[in-house]
Amino acid sequence: MKNDKLNNKYRVNEQIRVREVRVVGEGGNTVMPTRQALEMARQQGVDLVEISPNAQPPVCRFIDYSKFLYQQKKRAKEMKAKQVKVEVKEIRFGPQTGENDYNFKLKHAKEFLTEGNKVRAYVFFRGRSILFKEQGEVLLLRFANDLEDYGKVEQLPQLEGKKMAIIMAPKKAGVAKKSQQKMDRERREAEAKEAAKQAKADTEQNVDTEDVETPANGGLFANAKISEEALRKLQETKD
Repeated sequence: MKNDKLNNKYRVNEQIRVREVRVVGEGGNTVMPTRQALEMARQQGVDLVEISPNAQPPVCRFIDYSKFLYQQKKRAKEMKAKQVKVEVKEIRFGPQTGENDYNFKLKHAKEFLTEGNKVRAYVFFRGRSILFKEQGEVLLLRFANDLEDYGKVEQLPQLEGKKMAIIMAPKKAGVAKKSQQKMDRERREAEAKEAAKQAKADTEQNVDTEDVETPANGGLFANAKISEEALRKLQETKD
């Protein structure tokens, strides 16, 4: 059926029933009677294919129609292969979800968004737990905030029967922006590392200075006096 639909998309040769057509090619374009264009196509061993029927006059080309259809089908197949299928992954919470369970599901949500999928997270209220719907909303908003580097909110928390749901869509690769809070934290960590590095360098410099003895406690001055005395005694022996 798909092949038939593509075949019927273009009028070819005698199917073109208008009086004149505009034939386009590498050398430009020329308006001529349709009968003349058909004769020229036959002489070149190709087909006259109408590629723009709504133009005045319709636009045609001299091409091998079978080869043209093959290229069109191949291009359509490549386009379909490049299309990314976006799935919606669901994550379920309870109104009083524990911290370990929350972190476990947050990790999976990051993986889903990184893979290009959407995430629909919801809190399910069973029975009288619907009284904690505000608590469920806070949990979903926290969930969205923790995922801000991986996705963006497509739908804020909404109550749908016994469920309150939020939808996160993946951010495009390379455009994820860091939050101001995260940038401030990274800046503080970098400053702390630099301060620790400087403190370590200062400590090592102080240790090296203490190892060098001054003239007051013997050290280099004492060594110089000993060398001078040894030379004097050696001179006296030679005399």
